[in-house]
Amino acid sequence: MTDLHPPADDVRADVLEGLQAEGQKTVPCKYLYDARGSVLFDEITETKAYYPTRTEMSIFDRESASIADAVGPRAAVIELGSGASLKIRKLLDILDEPAAYVSVEISKEHLAQSAEEAAQAYPDVEVQAVCADFTRPIEMPEIEADHDSRLVFFPGSTIGNFTPEGTRAMLARIRELLISEADAAIVGADLEKDPSILREAYDDPDGVTAAFNLNLLERLNRELGADFDLASFHHEARYNDQKKRIEMHIVSDREQTVSVAGHRVRFGAGETIHTENSHKFTTAKFSALAGEAGLRLDKAWTDENDLFSVNLLRRA
Repeated sequence: MTDLHPPADDVRADVLEGLQAEGQKTVPCKYLYDARGSVLFDEITETKAYYPTRTEMSIFDRESASIADAVGPRAAVIELGSGASLKIRKLLDILDEPAAYVSVEISKEHLAQSAEEAAQAYPDVEVQAVCADFTRPIEMPEIEADHDSRLVFFPGSTIGNFTPEGTRAMLARIRELLISEADAAIVGADLEKDPSILREAYDDPDGVTAAFNLNLLERLNRELGADFDLASFHHEARYNDQKKRIEMHIVSDREQTVSVAGHRVRFGAGETIHTENSHKFTTAKFSALAGEAGLRLDKAWTDENDLFSVNLLRRA
């Protein structure tokens, strides 16, 4: 494992900064993903209402030959964030003689497990693990296996969790990893659609997304000695039509004061903590953002209902 020693999160400082801000209270969305949060998110992806994961997988199934042809043989795959093993396995199965797989992940424990599983499943593929924050510049280790190109893999709809400025910065990070004309990136992007579909996807009838969002308060109670009364808050998914994004909020049901890391935080009735954004794109909008980051959209594969897109990017 290559350990680039990513800086540890300062949960206390980040949370207090967001909760004591003027105006809208916020907490960075990365704090949704503790051990229980990660399990709950996996459960979200299996709900009937949450379309992105199964739709993306269906695109890989339907367009497998086209994707393999566009990437070419003997690619060294660099995955940013070791997410669902099903996705990387699907990609490695599709590609023509993949040469290497480099997993980049900030969590050492998750990284070690995913890399070990990949090495066992693909004995003919060189597997490397890099512990790093992929939103920062990464010095990649040398890939020993003979390979014809690099393929950066950033699946799912994570690109939509950033602000537009953050999306451009993330795409620029991806651009830095493409070093030859043959190199490419595959990036998932959720497309604009009927807001009712989005609201249900992010506030499923089974309440899994609500449990996922409210789990943040449980984490703050546990790690920061906070005293959030979970019965006095509820989850809400809001569609912001102007910014074309779904916003996840934790809503205070009444006026109350909560202690967080020794600081008193006041909430008005109906006041919210904004925990996550998920921006939606058109192909034209995504192509324009990529262009601003020094990339060009080479191909875009979508499902039959235009819910989701899998995008092949190259250096402009």
